[in-house]
Amino acid sequence: MAHKPVGPTTSFDSSTSSAQSTPFLVRTDSLRITAVGASAHVAIGTEPTATIGDYIILAGTSETLATSVASQRVVGITTGSTTIINFPEGTGSPFNVGDYVSFTSVGQPYYNFTHSPVISVDDSSGVGGYYSTRVSIGTNTSGITTAFSSDGELRKSLKVAALTTSGTGKIYVQQVQISGDA
Repeated sequence: MAHKPVGPTTSFDSSTSSAQSTPFLVRTDSLRITAVGASAHVAIGTEPTATIGDYIILAGTSETLATSVASQRVVGITTGSTTIINFPEGTGSPFNVGDYVSFTSVGQPYYNFTHSPVISVDDSSGVGGYYSTRVSIGTNTSGITTAFSSDGELRKSLKVAALTTSGTGKIYVQQVQISGDA
C-alpha cells in the first residue's frame, strides 16, 4: 500500500487531558494519524473531545482513518453578522447544519475565514429571486463593505482530538491518498 501526502502535516502535543489540533481543510477521505511517545485515543470532528472510548492508536504506530470530503464553488456572498454564501445555480450544498467550513477567495482574501459553523441551508427555489442553494455561516463579515466580485471555494474543515492513556506524547496528522491494497 502506498500513501501520497496531501497538504501539510499537522501536529500537536497530547496528554491525559483531551487536546485538539488546529483546523484543517479536508482534501482527501483518509487521515494518517501517528502517536509518538504515548498511546492515544483519537476523535475526528468539528470541535472534538477525545475520550477513552474513542479509537486508540498505540505509541509509535500509525493508523489511517476515514473522513468525508465536501467542497463547493462560491459565486456570491452577503455580508452581515452571519454570512450568506451563494453556490452556482443548479448545484446543491454538500454541507449540513453543524458542519464547519473554511472559505478561500481567489481575488478578495479579506473575505477568507477559517472553521466556522454552517447555521442553515436554504435550497428552496425562487426565494427572493435566488435559484441556487445558499448557506448561512456563523462568521461576522459586517465590516466588509466591498461587494464580492470574485470566485472562491467553501470547504469542509475538521480537527483531531487526542487523549493519551498515560503521560505525554505528540500526534501527527497527515491527509493521504491511498493506492494498492488497504
